[in-house]
Formats: sequence, structure tokens, C-alpha cells
Amino acid sequence: MNAPNFFASGPIDRASERRKDTVWIANQFNHPEALMVPVWRSHSLVKTGDPAEPVLPRIGAIAELDRSETVFLGLIDGIPYFAQDLSGYEDPPLTEWGEFVDLRDTGQLMERNVAAVLAYARGLMFWHARHRFCGVCGSPAAMEEAGHLRLCTNHDCRATHFPRTDPAVIMLVHDGGDRVILGRQKIWPPGMHSVLAGFVEPGESLEDAVAREVYEEVGVAIDEVTYHSSQPWPFPASIMLGFQARARSDTINVNRAELEDARWYSREELLASPEDRSFRLPRRISIARRLLEDWLRR
Repeated sequence: MNAPNFFASGPIDRASERRKDTVWIANQFNHPEALMVPVWRSHSLVKTGDPAEPVLPRIGAIAELDRSETVFLGLIDGIPYFAQDLSGYEDPPLTEWGEFVDLRDTGQLMERNVAAVLAYARGLMFWHARHRFCGVCGSPAAMEEAGHLRLCTNHDCRATHFPRTDPAVIMLVHDGGDRVILGRQKIWPPGMHSVLAGFVEPGESLEDAVAREVYEEVGVAIDEVTYHSSQPWPFPASIMLGFQARARSDTINVNRAELEDARWYSREELLASPEDRSFRLPRRISIARRLLEDWLRR
């Protein structure tokens, strides 16, 4: 594998060692070039087109900004980047700047380094929106460390809550030759098929999760599990851990509670298939697509 997966390895220096320094963070916020990454209901502000252009207003240009809920993301070439969730607005704000869109739809039209920053902001905002109260005692949880920690305000509790990412395995299952298993969920766009995936459960190794998910979804036992790469996937809050595995049998038994359909596809069939509403591969920005394309090129 050469280039990192989309949304990964962005150019931002997270400056994590400075997050507790409130004076330094305040100085960054007041920096004349400081930029804001706005998020509204898990959507990012862009000027749509090809390429799509992310809209990152200077903080000083945004009126009535609630600094107490602003999260420090880091620095790029010395310029501070912050993020804020504007979901409290009933209608999308900042429409004079652009429109709020889903990164999954427009990310492939963006310069990948900037898309990585937008994905980072989206993931943090999703976490904050769901951790305003302490999960231990239910008291309000205040933002600390420039938005990278929430602290319970109940002095008898004072539990600390850090941003979480849910590990998910995603695996290309092949037969050791020229066939792979692709499946489809009902909720996906028309015709879209992809490799298998699922969340890691407590007490599992990644390899255990790969084997369990494949067997649960298509009834196929596997071996030769090998790691491929990973991808941050904040839709809403995952890190996708990519693998390849070899099937130990040909027979597929589709779990209809998990998948609408699944079957073997040959390399020749996939290379010859036009992508339209009847059949399409995963989004080009996804690790699922990367797994397939790397296998097809072998």
C-alpha cells in the first residue's frame, strides 16, 4: 500500500501537549489567522463543485461564537484550527459562506488533506453532542483540555470522559484465487455492494472479530487473516481496521437479518462490470473500495 486511506494522515499538528495550557489556547483562539471548522448536524460547510471547497471562516469573522463550546483541533503551518457544533440552529447557519453537506458525498471531490481535518472535526463534534452528561452519575459534564476531555461537575464523582472511537473490522474474503465475497445491505444506495464488516466486541482480538463477523453474516469459516490498513471513519464514530482473509469453504448462507444478499464475484466479473444503479462498488474514498481495488490489481 502506498498512499494512506482517505481521511487519514492529515497535515494537522494536534499539539496535544498544549491542551491543558488555557493561556496558550486562548492566544490561539485570538490569533488573527485562526480558522473555524463549522459542523451542523454532522455536516460540513463547503462550496460544492468539482473540486468541492471546504469553507473555513476566520474566527474573528463569525458573530456570536460560543467560545465555551469551541474545540481546538491543532495547527497547520502555524495557523490554529478550531471546531464548533452549530446544530443548535434550527436552520443551517452561515449560508452566505456555503452549504452544509455530508462528507461521504463530497469528500472525494476535496483535496484529501483538508478533508481529513473536516473528518476530524466531525468526529469530535459527534462525541461532544452525546457526552454532555456524565455516564457515571448523570450530572453535567464540562468541556476541558481544549475540548478533548469532559469532566463531571459533580464533586462527589468527577469522572473524566475522553473522546471515543468505535473499532470496526472490514474484510475482503477471497477463495485464495480469483473470487471474493461481496454483500449488500438494504439501507445502502441502489446497487451498491461491498466487502463484509462489523464492530469489535469486548474481549475480542481483531482476528477473532473478523472470523466471527464473516461467519455471522455469510456462514463461512476463514483462515489466513492478514492486516491491510486502517481508516478513520467518523460516520458516526469509527476506525475501520482493514483485513484480508481466505475462505475455507465455498458455501454461503446469508444472514438476512444482517444482509439483503451476498455471493461470490470473480475478478473478471468485477473488472468487466459497469458501475450503474444495478451494480456499483463502495465509495471511492472508503477503505472498502481500497481493499477491492488492491485485490483486483494483483
